[in-house]
Amino acid sequence: MKAAGSRFLTSLAGLSPEAIALVVAMGFVLGVFPVFGLPTVLCALAAVTLRLNLPAIQLINQVSSPVQLALLIPLSRVGSLILGDRGSPNLAAATRNAILGWVCICVPLGMILYVLLLFVLRRRRRQWFNGLESSA
Repeated sequence: MKAAGSRFLTSLAGLSPEAIALVVAMGFVLGVFPVFGLPTVLCALAAVTLRLNLPAIQLINQVSSPVQLALLIPLSRVGSLILGDRGSPNLAAATRNAILGWVCICVPLGMILYVLLLFVLRRRRRQWFNGLESSA
């Protein structure tokens, strides 16, 4: 885990707070997409489309894989509650319900995560630069 953290910090070197917040938020939100294999593709597409750091977003995606597994059943249940789906569960319906639950829960939480990270990173950046100016 320590090696992954150092690789992540190295990949973020020189990026703006906006880019770092977007990489982390997109990596987590897309990393918990409830269809196996698609988070990697979605993160790669997001990185290419938004010109984000591909290794960093893929690292966040891989770190969020256990969360993806943990959220499969809760997201499916949320989706079935939204749709009022009380029928016999099958794989297609469970997948549809999980994707709907992901859209309704994870996407808004990802937006909140982006805003919070942006606030924290900008504040830390100002504190760090003020510390450098006062020591000079």
